[in-house]
Amino acid sequence: MIPIRDTAPRYRFPIINIGLILLNVYIFIQQLTLPPEQLYCFIYTYGTVPANLTGSLLSILEPGFSFSTFLAAAVPLVTANFLHGGWLHLIGNMLYLWIFGDNIEGTLGHLKYLLLYLFMGVASQLFHIFSDPFSTTPLVGASGAIAGVLGAYFILFPYARILTLVPIGFFITFVQMPAVIFLGFWFILQLLNTWMQGAAIGVQAVAWWAHIGGFIVGLGIGVLAKKRLVTKYRY
Repeated sequence: MIPIRDTAPRYRFPIINIGLILLNVYIFIQQLTLPPEQLYCFIYTYGTVPANLTGSLLSILEPGFSFSTFLAAAVPLVTANFLHGGWLHLIGNMLYLWIFGDNIEGTLGHLKYLLLYLFMGVASQLFHIFSDPFSTTPLVGASGAIAGVLGAYFILFPYARILTLVPIGFFITFVQMPAVIFLGFWFILQLLNTWMQGAAIGVQAVAWWAHIGGFIVGLGIGVLAKKRLVTKYRY
């Protein structure tokens, strides 16, 4: 299913959301200019490598602990959210961010949205690291942070209508469905993919646990934001 647009009202001009999209596109274009060797180093430096962070955490109580080494391993928890592995990866993520992010920014406010977006990105990667703490495969992409946006949207705009492109065999149709159904189905797919990936043998290609973790954190943020709005407008 591919979302095309939603019907939720926009309360503010989404300057932060647009800025995040432009920044992701800019960084990806810069990635394309790098020769293979430099791109490899770039991804392993600014992408999150679970084994690096796990090793740094385990070394905290050891003699000769280096804070700079720990910081170098932790910084990618932020920077990895702005890297992508290909055009489809980038376009898919930015489409979801464009459709769902503006409404969350409008509800939370510009600065709070930016801070919570980064927080959801970091938290989602920690979920992934917990699931595979000694992986040496770098984690890149905005998917975890965007999953958090989807979780918040699930709580704040459950009955907004999502115009969705649905392929059925060789045919393509458009369907309008409530966000609670669209996003609920999306989350179930992440759970199923986690289960199927766990049963398969091979290299993990998609960080499904980052999606699940980001969505769960987003649900919590949505609940808190909704509670604040109810309190604010209560007579």
